[in-house]
Amino acid sequence: MQIMLILAHPKKGSFNHAIAERIHACIHQLGHSVWSHDLYEENFDAVYRFDHADQEDVLVQLHREQIRRCDGLIIVHPNWWGQPPAILKGWMDQVLVEDVAYGFDPDDNGSGVPTGLLHAEQALIINTSNTPLEREQSVFQDPLEMIWKNCVLYYCGIKNVERKVFRVIADSTYEDRTAWLAEAENLVQQYFK
Repeated sequence: MQIMLILAHPKKGSFNHAIAERIHACIHQLGHSVWSHDLYEENFDAVYRFDHADQEDVLVQLHREQIRRCDGLIIVHPNWWGQPPAILKGWMDQVLVEDVAYGFDPDDNGSGVPTGLLHAEQALIINTSNTPLEREQSVFQDPLEMIWKNCVLYYCGIKNVERKVFRVIADSTYEDRTAWLAEAENLVQQYFK
C-alpha cells in the first residue's frame, strides 16, 4: 500500500511533528510505502496564481501525481480558527484540482456534483486543538469535520474518512501526549492494515 502523509505545522518539534513522525514509522512497520511531505519544510507556495497556470511548479506537479496514485491519505495539522493552516488550504487549492481529484460530466458547466477521481479509499485526518470539546460542539459545531468529510474528500472520491482530534494541547501533560501518540499509531494500524 502507498500512503501519502501531509504535515502542516510551522514549528519544528511541535506535537504535530511528533504525530507525523510516529505515523511515518508505523506505516513502515506495517510494510507500506510512504510519501511524506512537511509543507513548511518544503516551502510549499500556498498562493494559487491563475496567470501561471501553465507554468506550475514541480512540487505541485509531484503532489498531484502522488495524490492520484496513493492508496491512502493521512493529514496532520492544527485547528487554527476552525480551519486548516493557510499553507494546507493552498495545498488543497492547487493539488485537489479538477481532472486530478475530481471531474464533471462533459455537459456539466461545473455547477453540478463532481465525480471523485482519487484512487485512495480512505483518509485519516489528525488535528490538534486548544478548544475544549464541549465548546467546539456547542459554539463552533466543529467546522473541520464538515470541511474534511463533507466539503473536500467526499467530492474527491474518498468516502471513508476518519478524523481524530487531540485536545487540549496547551495544558496537556507528557502522559497525555504519550497516550495520544499511541492512539495515532493505533488508528494507522486500524485503517491501513
